[in-house]
Amino acid sequence: MELFGGELEKIRLQKLLFLFCQKQEKPEYEFVPYKYGCFSYSASADLSAMARKGLLSETDTIFAKTASTNYFMSLKPDDQLALRKIKAAYGSMSGNALMKHSYQKYPYWAINSVKAKSILNDIEYALVEAERPHGQNVILFTIGYEGSSLENYLNRLLKNDVKALIDVRNNPLSMKFGFSKTLLKRYCEYLGIAYFHFPDVGITSEFRQELKTQADYDRLFEIYRKTNIPKTVKTQSNILDLLKKYERVALTCFEAQPCQCHRSHLADAIKALPGFDYEIRHI
Repeated sequence: MELFGGELEKIRLQKLLFLFCQKQEKPEYEFVPYKYGCFSYSASADLSAMARKGLLSETDTIFAKTASTNYFMSLKPDDQLALRKIKAAYGSMSGNALMKHSYQKYPYWAINSVKAKSILNDIEYALVEAERPHGQNVILFTIGYEGSSLENYLNRLLKNDVKALIDVRNNPLSMKFGFSKTLLKRYCEYLGIAYFHFPDVGITSEFRQELKTQADYDRLFEIYRKTNIPKTVKTQSNILDLLKKYERVALTCFEAQPCQCHRSHLADAIKALPGFDYEIRHI
């Protein structure tokens, strides 16, 4: 904002931040394809937090810098250079022009745009359509969010054309931004992904305290298979019904590796139910 006159429209800010992050070796933020193209939930939350602390002011459409600190000079030289290049290349472009440019250069991030068809020509829009996932088979996915940003996680769902997310955590709270139940449900539904939560097929926290080796996990899952799985057949059947309805659903929990998460054993139990004739895939 210091480089752009102290304030930016929210749409322009998201697009400029996206273009800046494409120039970073390790991007500060990741983005999802939202209704106006590339959008970072994490950046939006950070900006709103800065507004609450008085570092920025916020209206429905604009963020403006209110702090007197010169933040630009505290950035790494490479980031200063990249921002200057962004300013030189895109500083005079309107929000719609930035939107169109980002759609042309990065068509995947336009797949959920409500404006792509009206601002792109037929050839450009065809490139957007080519990026749109079209899952052909009924698949039960599993996915963990350990080590993943919210946007990376959501993009994995989108790129696999997941239609419904089934949260199988007993306690759906997280210290990681976006992964507690209320926010995760909201962000999924913004992207057209239905959200369901079945806490009874989760593992309560007191059984998850001392998990240091794979042997520890294996002992826990042996107990889970013997005690929880037989008691939750009705919920497993409900999940199978959701799979038949939505065709591409994902079981989600924390751990990145399915061998260290009960979701893989839950998936195996669902696979054993009458009427299951589908693929299981860990993403």
